[in-house]
Formats: sequence, C-alpha cells, structure tokens
Amino acid sequence: MKKPPRRSIISSFSALAADPAAQRPDGVAAPEQKAGFLPPTSGVIPPRIAAGVIGATQRTLADFREERDRLQALLAEGGKAELDPGLVDPSPFADRLPDDDGEAFEQFKGSISTEGQRVPVEVRRHPSQPGRFQLVYGHRRWRAARDLGIRLKAIVVEIDDARLAIAQGIENAQRQDLSWIEKALFAARMDEAGLRARDIRAALGIDDPELARFRQVFRTLGFDLIRAVGRAPKIGRPRWMELAAKLGGSAPGQPPPRVLPAQLVETLAAAKDLTSDERFAACIAALSEPAPPPTVVELRGASGAAIGQVAFSGNGLKLQVARSEAEPFLAFLRKELPALVERFLAERSKP
Repeated sequence: MKKPPRRSIISSFSALAADPAAQRPDGVAAPEQKAGFLPPTSGVIPPRIAAGVIGATQRTLADFREERDRLQALLAEGGKAELDPGLVDPSPFADRLPDDDGEAFEQFKGSISTEGQRVPVEVRRHPSQPGRFQLVYGHRRWRAARDLGIRLKAIVVEIDDARLAIAQGIENAQRQDLSWIEKALFAARMDEAGLRARDIRAALGIDDPELARFRQVFRTLGFDLIRAVGRAPKIGRPRWMELAAKLGGSAPGQPPPRVLPAQLVETLAAAKDLTSDERFAACIAALSEPAPPPTVVELRGASGAAIGQVAFSGNGLKLQVARSEAEPFLAFLRKELPALVERFLAERSKP
C-alpha cells in the first residue's frame, strides 16, 4: 500500500489555522476563532494533524497569554504616577559612581527640561519608610527631575529585593554602560543585603568565577578607594585585578604593599582634575617599584678627554656623543657594528 506524502510542519500549521473547529470533537470553533483571531472555517475538514504540533501550538499560545496576564497584573498592582522626586530614594543596591563627563548629564537634563520626561522610571514603595519610594531603575531621570524641580513620572511596582536587583541589572545590561568596577560595586551591595549568589549572578548576567573576582577586588580595595578612583570606563577586569594584587589581594604570604588603600584615597583627594582613568593610573604608579637609576659610563679617549657617555637602564641604553665627534663616531659605529654583533653572538654561544 502506497503511503500518502508526508505533510510539512508549515502546512500542518496552515491547516490548523484554516479550520480550528475541525480540531475539536464537538465541531465548535475555538475561542480564538470566535474572537476573530483566526480566519473563518472553510467547511472542509483538513487532514489529521500530529498531536505534537497541536500541543506545541497550544503551549505557545498559553505562554503568550501568561506573559500578557503578567504584564497586565504588573500595571494593575502599581500603575503610572507622578511623584515628588524628593520622596524617592536611590536603589538600595548602588551601581553608579560619579561620571567624569558632567556635560553629558547637563545635556540630558536640558532635553528633559525642553521636551519633558518621555520614559517613566520604575519605583517601589519604601519597605521601611511609609510614604517614600525606592528607585528600581532610572537614576539619571530621577536626578534630572530633582534638579529641575519637576514631578517624576514613574511606574510603581511591588517587588522584593531580589527581583529589584534583577530588574536593575537587566536595565543596566540593555544600556551596556556600566564599567567593570561599577558591576563589582553592584555585586558587593547585593552581597551586603544578603541576596543569594544565584540572584546576584542573574542580576549581572555573570558566572561564578566572575562573581568571585568581583568579591576579591571589592574586598581588597574597599568602597572608599573605589569611590575615590571613580567609574574608570576604560579600565577592565585585568587592570583592576592587577591593582588588587599590588595591594595584597592575590597570594597569601605576599609582602605588604608599599602604599595602603587609605593612603591612596588621600593621594587621590588632591587629584580632582584627573579623570577616573587617570586616577586609576596614579594608583598603579604609586604601587609600582621605582625604577633604579641608570648606570652611566663615560666615553674617554687616551688623553682622558670625554667624547660622550652611555646610560644603561632596564629599558635599554642611551648613547650621547659630543657634537664635534658625532659624525665620525657614527660612521665608525656603522662600520664596526656587524663585527661587534658577531663577537657578541660568539661569546654568548660559548659554554
């Protein structure tokens, strides 16, 4: 007996959309048909469709309905509001350090002043202070409204600390402008609040090794030094790990650092004109061992008169010759240099 040709999944979906009533034992159109979401029946009973296809379709529709109901419930439990920005506090999980570019914020504030706040922030009711709110995200909009003295458009939601941190992390991930150390700060604040590691990882979109690195750097440097440096947008994980290692945050038994974090904070307090990236570089320089002074060898003739000098350092050598002897000495060096290289290689190859 010849088997009928197999129908593709696409054609099966088309058949399902063509006559939803045919898929029901009682022949009654599905609710989606009655509501006008599917085309009217053609009166032709389509071929039988695999149960797996029908089940997958029903599950997909159920997922859409569940997401729709969730969003509707979110709006119903909070909804839009216009708040006095003075009644709104920052998120309990700090993730922002002062920005070097104050001009960019002034431009942002100017756009809100002229065009209004188009996108509401998200807040929750303060868990311990009735009548006040805490930001979930939208800190720049909140700062701008506070500075301008205007009402803050907001959506009020009811969420716990873990969901707040995750929502804040998702918002930051979409903007993709948190520096590495700001993410470490965010993780530290969530740690201090007692959030579970899995919630911290979900909020930041990281794995266990990265969370361990965040914790190590924050534990070694401390909040005061991180705040003194700033967000350092051009400084990534390797450089921050290097700074932590120089401050004694890597191997046990390592000798104490030449400079302590508190001393670096004092040094940076007088460097306000530097950008945060430059302040980070100043920390590295303060912790680096000073280079030894170069060794200088005088070049003298048979009579003892100096014709120049050579300065040897860890970075190489620097040759200086008196102006009167420079041209003939350079010609001599060009001529003799190949033979000098051969002698050097021959000496180095000796056992």
